[in-house]
Amino acid sequence: MKKAIKQDEKRKGVFAEQITTHIWQELPSAENPYLAQASYCHGYDLMTLMERCSFEDMLLLLLQGELPTAERKELLRQLMIALANPGPRHPATRAAITAGVGKSNPMHILPIALTILGGEHMGAGEVSHSMEFLRYHIHKDPQQVVKERLALQPRPEQQQDWVIAAGFGSCFGGIDPLAHNIAARLSALAGAGKALRWGVAFADALQDNGMGWRIPGVAAAAFLDMNFSGMTPWVGATLFQLLSAPGMLAHGLEYRLQPLTAYPFIQDNQYIIESDAQTN
Repeated sequence: MKKAIKQDEKRKGVFAEQITTHIWQELPSAENPYLAQASYCHGYDLMTLMERCSFEDMLLLLLQGELPTAERKELLRQLMIALANPGPRHPATRAAITAGVGKSNPMHILPIALTILGGEHMGAGEVSHSMEFLRYHIHKDPQQVVKERLALQPRPEQQQDWVIAAGFGSCFGGIDPLAHNIAARLSALAGAGKALRWGVAFADALQDNGMGWRIPGVAAAAFLDMNFSGMTPWVGATLFQLLSAPGMLAHGLEYRLQPLTAYPFIQDNQYIIESDAQTN
């Protein structure tokens, strides 16, 4: 009853008469006020942006309200390429492939994949938690943090990845060499900052325990080093989804043109029920 009363009180609030935004301005056409004659993004004319700017410029302008420095733009450019395709092993890409080969509506392939990518395992959720972890520990000694994390989270007894902290751990039972190489490349850029450099030191300290960077951790560190006020963990998480979209869409569309038999059919005896595995 109390909840219903509170909801009723909210409905009696004074609502805005129209949508307002600091991001975008539209000048109405003289012939039809519902159509825009010109558009401005944080004061920049859209036609001028189309002529002079890149997609990286536009993306950061939308998010931070100003055009990026050359260093920050290059960091984003290389990160965009690195994240453009999570690869066919990723659960989100598998979802896109399943939707494609199953002849789902092509316009639904990407939303399906992005839903899976929003999860905790190698997805946007892990990016968000990794940004929080890096923010909290970035001023600490990486070696000491490794000792603390190992004491808090010993190696799992079951056959599963050892994720010592969001964005750091093992992948498929080993150290991800591609994540390591991407992080090394990004951390050498002029736009790199404390998060990437601290992450490199932390990942190096984890190697003796069979762990290192995970891709969400690399993305999280790069997002933090872009260093603009609106880059919160949840903004970084959603940006991760956006940058990973092209590859998932490409794989889904690729399989949309193939027969159902092009997708592996898993036999019943290949499934492992967790409760059965624990008793064997």
